[in-house]
Amino acid sequence: MSDPVIEVSPYARASGNLSVLKLDQMAASLPDYVRMVGDGEMEFAAALAEMTDAEVAAREARITRQRVRSSGFPCVKTLAGFDWSFQPSVPRAEIEELATLRFVEGAENVLLVGSPGVGKTHLAVALGIEAVRARKEVRFMDCARLVDDLKDAQSRGILKKRLKYYSHSKLLIIDELGYLDIDESGADLLFQLVSARYEQRSTVITTNVGIGGWAKVFGDEVAASAIADRVCHHCHVIKITGRSYRLKDLPAEERRKEG
Repeated sequence: MSDPVIEVSPYARASGNLSVLKLDQMAASLPDYVRMVGDGEMEFAAALAEMTDAEVAAREARITRQRVRSSGFPCVKTLAGFDWSFQPSVPRAEIEELATLRFVEGAENVLLVGSPGVGKTHLAVALGIEAVRARKEVRFMDCARLVDDLKDAQSRGILKKRLKYYSHSKLLIIDELGYLDIDESGADLLFQLVSARYEQRSTVITTNVGIGGWAKVFGDEVAASAIADRVCHHCHVIKITGRSYRLKDLPAEERRKEG
């Protein structure tokens, strides 16, 4: 005698299928939408549209999180989280214009200049996050680490491949140029990278040293001039003044010691 066929309800089948397809957002919301359609509060097509909208939004959020992780950001910062009132020297309208990413489409650069703690890295990361959300390939690198990586590639005979890797990113963010001096070979490697990206891809650089002081950073006036020439052509220069955000809660006496 054969076993009786167990009928599976359409609801159970739909729920199971959504789970198999890994449509988790739709699976979670299925009970509510089944009730609303059953009660006549919503048409089936409208319910399906809302469910798929939520699934697409969840998928986009997952992709963005993965892209943020792979881009190398040290943290996640947004313009919404920037304290404009604490740093009034920051030209908010210009930063918000940069956040439209038109500068990326035009292969223009951004140079954020200011003392430590004034918000340069926050703004650079925020622009990078906007680019990630727009599905552009972004790479964030500390300047010293970038130079070390290029030197390592050169020593292993794969410099051309590594330069191509960094040159390919639609937006490259080089953080903290000037915090550590760069030797002659490092300056040459950085020049090669900047030249490869020149008028092809956008680069955002944060630095605590004005362009006039780059000769000391690179130890060579000619190298500094050559790098600055390519970076500053088609470039938005944002100069930020003011005290460090990280020291804002210290008493005045302690801030003087830190300074």
